[in-house]
Amino acid sequence: MTIRTILVDDESLAIQGLQLRLQAHEDVEIIETCTNGREAIRAIKTHKPDLVFLDIQMPGFDGFSVVQGMMEVEPPLFIFVTAYGDYAIRAFEAQAVDYLMKPVEDGRLADALDRVRQRLSEKRQVQEAEKLREVLAEVAPQAMSDFAADDDTPAANRFEKLINIKDRGQIFRVDVDSIERIDAAGDYMCIYTADNSLILRETMKDLEKRLDPRNFQRVHRSTIVNLSQVRQVKPHTNGECFLVLESGAQVKVSRSYRDVVARFVH
Repeated sequence: MTIRTILVDDESLAIQGLQLRLQAHEDVEIIETCTNGREAIRAIKTHKPDLVFLDIQMPGFDGFSVVQGMMEVEPPLFIFVTAYGDYAIRAFEAQAVDYLMKPVEDGRLADALDRVRQRLSEKRQVQEAEKLREVLAEVAPQAMSDFAADDDTPAANRFEKLINIKDRGQIFRVDVDSIERIDAAGDYMCIYTADNSLILRETMKDLEKRLDPRNFQRVHRSTIVNLSQVRQVKPHTNGECFLVLESGAQVKVSRSYRDVVARFVH
């Protein structure tokens, strides 16, 4: 598969350097370059890329403003590229795939692209599974009903009740039921409870295996929500919606995961 990519940086030498390094990755196709945030938002909405390499500090709209500007559309994957190390946590909270420091090292770039390939593969698998469910519901509703019943039978005791998280030199024992949502950024998970936010070094795929799917569901390619924390469903454009959680936080549900919302409205 080809990874359609946009590069965003206000320094032309930075863009040229990244272009040179990306030549080693044959599946990466650079379809546009931008020198500021406004150009980036227009280009992303026009070209709908798979991936955006995004500088953080730029005149006018910074990198985080660009991500915010994608709230009304299906956003691409983002890799932040910056000369400053102070924005790492905020980048993970913005659901970035990775956070690369300038000058970009070839090995770190390769690792980041491997994560992108995995994310895109998971997204396509979800889309294919959704298509299959739609076909089953239409041509074999009884089979679909049986499939759904089988999917709800895992024993509850196989899933974690407490998760140990080493963060900021301390070990926190977190009650799984207290978790409100989980945001992913590469191999890091930002775990939010009512009174705390912690960073766990683990992939979303591995963490999902530890959580009871009857309570925890992915609602976006990089967000898991505790369904018991949902207090309101707010419809949005293009078949998307927002879940309002107990804390007041709002989480967007992308179209690929709209079946999760069905359990609240039926």
